[in-house]
Amino acid sequence: MAAGSHTSRMTRLLGAFRRERNGLVADTMHYDGARYGLNYGVSLPTVRSLVRENEPIRDEAFARFLVSQQVRCLQLAALHLADPTALVDSSVADFWLSKLQNSELAEEAAYALLVRTATLDELLERALNLQTPLYARYALLLAAARQTTPSVKWLHPTLQLLQAEDHRLIRQAVTTLWAQIANSDETQKRVVLEHLSVLGTTPSECYLKEELAWRIL
Repeated sequence: MAAGSHTSRMTRLLGAFRRERNGLVADTMHYDGARYGLNYGVSLPTVRSLVRENEPIRDEAFARFLVSQQVRCLQLAALHLADPTALVDSSVADFWLSKLQNSELAEEAAYALLVRTATLDELLERALNLQTPLYARYALLLAAARQTTPSVKWLHPTLQLLQAEDHRLIRQAVTTLWAQIANSDETQKRVVLEHLSVLGTTPSECYLKEELAWRIL
């Protein structure tokens, strides 16, 4: 599609976002990582709603155009318009993972894009080998945790990741994944509890035990 068409569609989206701007929210917003060039302070539910209303069909080319803009709401919108089936191509997956420059983009990518790709397991396996930047790794862990029944096979490698990179976001994501694994069914819960029973006393292991003590149902 021509760049001119992309520009007109982007202008329409921007107009919708501007009407929902909230300067106070923008000024007080907290997230880890790179700051946005322009931030209207539009809430995530509103961003999602306006994307569905104005661009109901996913469009990989338009998504790439939007994510290149230094505007928060456009970069978030891009994650809802990118094609999850295209991530089977490793170069496409690498492109989108490279765009996750802060924790908010990572969290939205997990929800809007990564959990929908058929290659999530392969991407997560690569991430656990520390071959992926922090925010991409965070996003992939959160996407795995959004699966209905994530596999117990991720327990040991994610613990190894946590021990190798004891970052606050990684702690949170690994804990969320373990909780989802445990709460998927009784068999998986027993496996998680067995893993917890043999954890040591490192800060990351203590964090896991303390958090999962109340998060496992």
